[in-house]
Amino acid sequence: MRYFLLIFALCVVTVMVVAGKRGSISRRPPIEVFPDMDRQPKLRPQTPNNFFADGKSSRPPILGTVAWDDHYQDTPVNTGKVSGTTNFVEVLPVDVNAKLLARGQQRFNINCSPCHGAQGDGGGITKKIGAMGVVANLHDKRIVELPDGEIFNTITYGKNLMGGYGANVTVEDRWAIVAYLRALQLSRLGSLDDVPEQIRATLKK
Repeated sequence: MRYFLLIFALCVVTVMVVAGKRGSISRRPPIEVFPDMDRQPKLRPQTPNNFFADGKSSRPPILGTVAWDDHYQDTPVNTGKVSGTTNFVEVLPVDVNAKLLARGQQRFNINCSPCHGAQGDGGGITKKIGAMGVVANLHDKRIVELPDGEIFNTITYGKNLMGGYGANVTVEDRWAIVAYLRALQLSRLGSLDDVPEQIRATLKK
């Protein structure tokens, strides 16, 4: 124990001699264990820079950048909620057409089908290989009865084991996915009465 205390005291003295006492003033430069944390390469605003073709350090906003203000946040299209409330909108606040559904199918297959499966029944590849033990079946009554805005919110921020896709999927594409999901659900839950008369004859049993 005596030798341990001696060695410990020697280490303390050595550190104080090398690094200096905390709060003391010295003309010597400080010891930098990780110099890159103190001196980082960066661009100074409003200064010339030859790295970019226009010679400017300040860069314009990325294409598609939207100002993040109260007006942007509190609109049903951007939040999935009724303005000024915490209530989710019941129906998509965007026009649903063939183009939107096609886009939704594409985005769904890219972002959602690995876990939920191409049919939305929870039988995606991640479950088949055992990477995900529990995956929601999007045809469950609970999910079918959710407001469209809540599904949009889940895509944006995630829920339980599902991570959020707000940073990866645009607002427009999130609504497109919701629209396509409703089409998937209707394909299982719909009846013949839901099909327009002019195309009923084309259906196959």
